Amino acid sequence: MHVQNPPSVVDACARLANGLGLAMAVKSRWWWDLSTRDFAELDGERAVAILPVGAVEQHGPHLPVKVDAAIGWGVVTRAVELMHPDCPALVLPPLPYGKSDEHLAFPGTLTLSYETLGKVWSEIGQSVYRAGIRKILFLNSHGGQPQLLEIVCRDLRVRLGMFAATAMWPQLIDMTDLFDADEIRHGIHGGQIETSVMLHLAPDSVVMSRAENFEPATTRIARDFEMLGLEGVVKFGWQTQDLHPKGACGDATRATAELGRMVVERAAARLVALVDEIARYPLAAVATRTAFDRAGPI
Repeated sequence: MHVQNPPSVVDACARLANGLGLAMAVKSRWWWDLSTRDFAELDGERAVAILPVGAVEQHGPHLPVKVDAAIGWGVVTRAVELMHPDCPALVLPPLPYGKSDEHLAFPGTLTLSYETLGKVWSEIGQSVYRAGIRKILFLNSHGGQPQLLEIVCRDLRVRLGMFAATAMWPQLIDMTDLFDADEIRHGIHGGQIETSVMLHLAPDSVVMSRAENFEPATTRIARDFEMLGLEGVVKFGWQTQDLHPKGACGDATRATAELGRMVVERAAARLVALVDEIARYPLAAVATRTAFDRAGPI
């Protein structure tokens, strides 16, 4: 089914093209398709590099280990289809591997240490900077690594003066009309949401006969404890088998491809809008001086 570009998305990129005078109608939206000359002709202060970061890790008995990487890439590729030709986004080759040590007890999981992964992300950011681009968005699809991404973004700001941002795709959208509150809160891994998205993006990789209502320990924790929790006021270290012995959390039996399609459409549209905001954010706001600078007051 072809879905027309939402007017708000088209308007956002058109505003960038017309109001900012961007010259981003390059031969490809994909970073690795461009030549050195193409990069030299970009407006480096307004261009937004997008790095999809995911994970290759177990997602229960019914889903493949590519879930996080596949969903992130699916959202990005749909967003590219929605973009105005002059929208200043340039998608870097995706990095599917992540920090997945909470899934090490389950076979198939691939993981990098936080030291290695943080350095890889940082060095990719440095490469983007050397290409003349000053803005980068890490689009994350794995819940085990937002904290490390925030550290990398701060480091790129401090050392290079870049505008570096990170976002988890589910946090860009409202899903309360699609899934009930408990599923959104507790179905965090291989539940109804991720299974629905995979039924839309890669249905042949989903084995629905193995899907279950994987009720996680977080429902008991939320009932019995006021402050403790994975996302509570007081967080604690955990591994996935602490939540469910089969490695999934949520009611996968209620998943449908149509729900997944709606999720991807919303996430892609919001990603385009986010690129708009990042492109419009003035680099002059990335301050280089303070009120106490020896060169004089600001």
